[in-house]
Amino acid sequence: MDLSLLTDLNRERAARRAAILVTGMADGSQRLIRKEDDYSADPLAAEFDKRFLSGKSGMVPSDSGDVFLTVSVPAPRLVIVGAVHISQALVPMAEIAGLDVIVIDPRTAFATEERFPGSTLKAEWPEDVLKDAPLDAYTAVAAVTHDPKIDDFPLMEALKTGCFYVGALGSRKTHGKRLERFEKAGLDPALFKRIDAPIGLDIGAASPEEIAVAVLGAIILALRKTPEAAA
Repeated sequence: MDLSLLTDLNRERAARRAAILVTGMADGSQRLIRKEDDYSADPLAAEFDKRFLSGKSGMVPSDSGDVFLTVSVPAPRLVIVGAVHISQALVPMAEIAGLDVIVIDPRTAFATEERFPGSTLKAEWPEDVLKDAPLDAYTAVAAVTHDPKIDDFPLMEALKTGCFYVGALGSRKTHGKRLERFEKAGLDPALFKRIDAPIGLDIGAASPEEIAVAVLGAIILALRKTPEAAA
């Protein structure tokens, strides 16, 4: 492998950015495709789109012969804002589904090891936690505290940084007031449609456990489907 390409690939991995190493099987030629690049004119563009979604490497045919696609996609993360009953059900489900989970809640009465054993629990304000663990395109954010003082900052950061899923608990009335606050804070209203609120798939969920299932379903849908397919 070309050393410069290896350096570039490792740089993308360290920054939690997706990339695909394309290797020609006939001549050993290699090139690197970054998800952030405009590769729409590439003959393999449609295949790249599918691989970035699936995260799976493999052999594919091309006009110049077979090529092997080595896909490097960051592990998806879930940041749950709020150590509530929904979160207690959602954490083990999300971990089983392969998500790296962080629970953030500055309210130490809720954020306890007894309620969240084995999970990555941060009994701090989101503003402080996200300084050391910034959000990115491979992070989902689920805000479930019902408290604007805790939920608003991570939700706005999630929209600014392009998190693949942004969900918020609350009624449509509550969400309307939330959007008013966001607009007053200077956030572009064009981003608001990306918020899944009320949070989760519309499956009639009522209990905390059912809501957790609905939230996880919405997260997986956002992660694995194109916007067109998910609509």
